[in-house]
Amino acid sequence: MHVVWDWNGTLLADNTATVAAVNAVCRHFGREPITIDGWREAFGRPLQRCYETLLRRELSVDDWALVDVLFHDEYRSLLDTCPLAPGVPDLLHGRTQSLLSMWYHDELVPLVARHGLDPLFTRVDGLRVGSGGSKEEHLVAHLAAQGLDPADVVVVGDVVDDAVAAHRVGARAVLVTTGVTGRGRLEATGAPVFDSIPEVVAYLDGGADDSAAAAAANSAIRSQSPDATASFGVNQEPPTHPTLGSAR
Repeated sequence: MHVVWDWNGTLLADNTATVAAVNAVCRHFGREPITIDGWREAFGRPLQRCYETLLRRELSVDDWALVDVLFHDEYRSLLDTCPLAPGVPDLLHGRTQSLLSMWYHDELVPLVARHGLDPLFTRVDGLRVGSGGSKEEHLVAHLAAQGLDPADVVVVGDVVDDAVAAHRVGARAVLVTTGVTGRGRLEATGAPVFDSIPEVVAYLDGGADDSAAAAAANSAIRSQSPDATASFGVNQEPPTHPTLGSAR
């Protein structure tokens, strides 16, 4: 079994930076600040629709570009203050694994190296081009580059799009509540949901090959309505700005 880990909100505990960055956007547009619970309630894809709901207004092309700048300037200013999630890296030793993130590749690779994690992964991939959108296409390329059979892969992440991407390529998913999505929405995918990396690792070490659970997760994702699936992040971002895919 090969594990594909997500980064933001999964291995990296960046909720404080994320909420601060979202609140930088809120502050500019005259919206009261939100908490992590508020962002978990609001977060979804397409991101532009998510921010329009949050800010209670439509966003023009220029507005959307400004959201990108406001979010990323604040997030980057706090990124070095974000710790690794509890259990990382100690519990990641002794398995075959890689890292796939929707954060920018040229920033992700040195960040992972600064945390001393790069020797643990067979491959580290971030967002190289485009606006982000669904993780599915990036997961396909990530697995192909390593010659991996999706049936032998478990994707671990903190958002519904991780489960959707895994399902669509034929892999399994395990989700954690440590990021920007509430438990209820994660559980609606049918994937196993845990509250910490230690719990995930215990599950991976003790029975992640449960085919019945995988079948239930696939059925749950297939049963979603088109509108619900769109909110799960499988639609591409509006092509109004090249970098908004990471403004989570």
